[in-house]
Amino acid sequence: MTEMITVERVGRVAVLKFNRPKQLNALNAQLAAELVETASTLDRDRDLGCFVLTGNEKAFAAGADIAEMQERTYPEMADEDYFSIWEEFSAIRTPKIAAVNGFALGGGCEVAMLCDFVIAGRSAKFGQPEIKLGVIPGIGGSQRLSRLVGRGLAMDLILTGRMMDAEEAKSAGLVARLVDDDKVLETAIAAAAQIASYSKSAVRWAREAVNRSDEVTLREGILFERRVFHSLFATQDQKEGMQAFIEKRTPKFSGK
Repeated sequence: MTEMITVERVGRVAVLKFNRPKQLNALNAQLAAELVETASTLDRDRDLGCFVLTGNEKAFAAGADIAEMQERTYPEMADEDYFSIWEEFSAIRTPKIAAVNGFALGGGCEVAMLCDFVIAGRSAKFGQPEIKLGVIPGIGGSQRLSRLVGRGLAMDLILTGRMMDAEEAKSAGLVARLVDDDKVLETAIAAAAQIASYSKSAVRWAREAVNRSDEVTLREGILFERRVFHSLFATQDQKEGMQAFIEKRTPKFSGK
């Protein structure tokens, strides 16, 4: 546990929780650094299979910490490459599920999109209201949102700054699963435990194959997928998984 991030281990799952309740989990530089350091350390743990990232019942994260940024100048922001640390979180190879209750706005919405998928409560609210502050999204919102929900809806949300409810977010493709508010964390942990029960090598490569689809042509993506599929036949987990299927038993994956 750090000052702004709490950690709970549930078997092979690590639940990472934003811990700035008075600020509705506003994302500042210290929180980002603590999250990246904590997640990077756990990413090297062979017994860890999945992360769940969450906030509290009022807010996953209501945005970036405006008070921290307000007085900064352009040279200061550019020299520090402010917000670039979030790409380090995105690059962590262990799967990440965002469990969202309450507000996921601005940076909060963007951090949810850094995860592999989102499980949200029915009362959750999403949006990119940065335009109301005279700026634009800065943690990838203009890019990831358009890939997830389409150019038109992304333009609508970013240019008007309006919020969308969880039902609209689910219909648009931003949210993968929509559940009752009091079931969000439970559902996310169950999904994470299922992912963590599989071959760690296969899970990591599956993530890379899906993520590659955002960046290459269909032909190149299919070739990449096929080559990864071939390479997994060099793993012990492939042998165990297929042998267990033939023998009608549950496989015992080792991550090798």
